[in-house]
Amino acid sequence: MLIEMRIQGLGVIDEASIELHRGLTVVTGETGAGKTMVVTGLHLLSGGRAEASRVRTGVERAVVEGRFHTPPGSPAAEVAANAGADPDEDGSLIAVRTVSTDGRSRAHLGGRSVPVGVLAELSEQLIAVHGQNDQLRLTRPAEQRGVLDRLAGEAVAEPLGRYRELREQWVAVSNELVERTEKSREMAREADLLKHGLAEIAAVDPKPGEDEELHAEARRLADVDQLREAASGAQFSLSGAADAEVEAVGALGMIAEARRRFSSTEDPKLRDLEPRLAEASVLLTDVATELVGYLESLDADPARLEQVLARQQELKQLTRKYAADIDGVLEWARVSQERLEGLDTSEEALAELARRRDELAGQLAEAAKEVSAERAAAAEDLGKAVTEELGGLAMAHATVEVAVLPRVAEADDPVALTIDGERLHAGREGVDDVELRLIAHPGAPALPVNKGASGGELSRVMLALEVVLSHADPVPTLVFDEVDAGVGGRAAVEVGRRLGRLARSHQVIVVTHLPQVAAYADRHMVVSKVAEGGLTSSGVRVLDESERVVELARMLAGLDFTYTGRAHAEELLDAARTDKKADEPARKTRKRAAAKK
Repeated sequence: MLIEMRIQGLGVIDEASIELHRGLTVVTGETGAGKTMVVTGLHLLSGGRAEASRVRTGVERAVVEGRFHTPPGSPAAEVAANAGADPDEDGSLIAVRTVSTDGRSRAHLGGRSVPVGVLAELSEQLIAVHGQNDQLRLTRPAEQRGVLDRLAGEAVAEPLGRYRELREQWVAVSNELVERTEKSREMAREADLLKHGLAEIAAVDPKPGEDEELHAEARRLADVDQLREAASGAQFSLSGAADAEVEAVGALGMIAEARRRFSSTEDPKLRDLEPRLAEASVLLTDVATELVGYLESLDADPARLEQVLARQQELKQLTRKYAADIDGVLEWARVSQERLEGLDTSEEALAELARRRDELAGQLAEAAKEVSAERAAAAEDLGKAVTEELGGLAMAHATVEVAVLPRVAEADDPVALTIDGERLHAGREGVDDVELRLIAHPGAPALPVNKGASGGELSRVMLALEVVLSHADPVPTLVFDEVDAGVGGRAAVEVGRRLGRLARSHQVIVVTHLPQVAAYADRHMVVSKVAEGGLTSSGVRVLDESERVVELARMLAGLDFTYTGRAHAEELLDAARTDKKADEPARKTRKRAAAKK
């Protein structure tokens, strides 16, 4: 639930702080006073698009801050926790959206800077904004299908998920079959080139890292004389001359003499040095032994050198064509083998692909029929529920039908699917179009709502639809931005009554120009503007009972300064209070019935 909202520098609003409560809150004001800026602020908090034109003239940025109540363990709390947001001391969560004059925006949640998408994800769990643009959007078949699926819930979501998985496989196999069939000649040429390269590599049969190993061995064989000289000299330095006639003592002999001298002395400091020389002697002896083995293996082998050089030349033939080194050549061979397997254009391979495509098409058709059947069942329920709501909106003789229609495929449709002998367009959302139809009165034809409804009727149909959807919508806060446009008289009273009932289960915020709707408010706010210093600014304040009478009188064709206008406003308020009290027993009965279900 939205507890508080603060707006700075947004449109005509210089600064405003709004405290919100449960029930129905209405926002009214003169045309141009900035009522819609309240809804704009909520859109920004919901991760909506930021526009620099919304920033108030003379300020650097607009700031919208909202404080939400998020129960522990709720989906909204999980979104906040995943974003690293910290709740306030009272457990509430603060969201902030900033828009600068250059169009850049920043978002913060619980004191942490977050992507704007996090606010959008959070708002999906907390708040739903319905405006006149939503009415126009809901006249589109694709949007109506989305509304129907939302109301149906898992009944449609589960088979639709299976349908999408099968469709993805079907499209992939179909595309592969078309590609192999239409490009068989090019693919055959590519396959020949790959086969030639793989055969050439297989004939040489290189091993991982073989080129580097051969390079090291070739250098050793070519430099055998220099290596022997270096190893022999090192051995001589360690062990001395092997010939007894030559007087040459190596490092080991000198260390042995030093150890003998230390051992023969009585000085403890010199004797303590002898073990360290013993360690050095062991290490040098190991090195001398390894040098002996190295010299024994270091025979000149011209034949082996010739073999190594010949093998290097074979490997260079591969590295010149396929990669910089042998490891790269082997990787090219692996990738090419996988590609070659996908270039099979033989009749057997094409027949197998066609069989798999047809098999998936059959499974996809069954899944599509299941989705359509569930939609048809949900459409009947939705039509009845909206028709019932219209009865309470001064359209008692109107009927709403929700038609689920097969979407016929065009002649060149690449994703046409045959179901029960009919070619249908198999889109990602199924094979159905959904159309909301209005029968304005008994005997009238059923027409699409955007063609068969007047402006006021369309507003009431959409409001009824939104009320029905709200019962299936888990979000606690619903915002309506002048959805009552084009409505007046008795229908306006019914709109107010419906919104008041909706506010029993949700926090409802309504921006309205109708006094009949405002009279049902549990809390009434007014947006007023003041011109100072060449600039116009607006503020938001809560009205007490006497101020509500004045505001309602103003909304009644500007009669706020007349006795008649105020009397009419008081009459509206009394009628709304009486109506709300009369509805209380019925509300409790509905609540008990819902609990039993």
